[in-house]
Amino acid sequence: MMKDDSNNQSQVELPVRDYYKALHQAALTISSSLELDQVLQSVVISITEAMQVKACALRLLDPDTGQLQLSAVNGLSNEYLSKGPVNVGSSPIDSEALKGSPIYIPDVRIDPRFHYKEAARHEGLVSVLCVPLEVHGSAIGVMRVYTDKPTDFMEDDIQFLSVLASLAALAIENARLYENIRSSYHGVMNAFWGTHVSL
Repeated sequence: MMKDDSNNQSQVELPVRDYYKALHQAALTISSSLELDQVLQSVVISITEAMQVKACALRLLDPDTGQLQLSAVNGLSNEYLSKGPVNVGSSPIDSEALKGSPIYIPDVRIDPRFHYKEAARHEGLVSVLCVPLEVHGSAIGVMRVYTDKPTDFMEDDIQFLSVLASLAALAIENARLYENIRSSYHGVMNAFWGTHVSL
């Protein structure tokens, strides 16, 4: 259970969140659509609401550039999102998460591992939890949640975010497989008939 530790006062437990309902809704969304952008946006919104955090963002790794490209976000301003690129090589948080471990930062405004501290301060961000998106044991991106007050993330929070990240990774993999199959189908049809056939 996530706890709030505002102004270094005694920790107060936040209201109970219904993670099971959020997981069920996310699973239904993922299994009912191949529209990847729509699915991922739905997932980050569900996470923001269920965890009662300020924001959630999903970034996918571009292996060619070594950058994490934004794929879905909820709760962050355009100004913050345009702060600059997220390079894995200069982001210890993301490089650690991509190795397969959840990363918790109590206060991004002062933590040396966080690259854009001033932008985070201006955005009102404080605590961050980052987990990997993995497909067949390989990390393809990261999922982050942000709070606007000092917050401790408990084991159930980490597990919830990790499960949703796994579901998002599965949706990404399914969409990529579908696109590959569709492209192969069009290639075969064009080769045989010389026409474009819709799938």
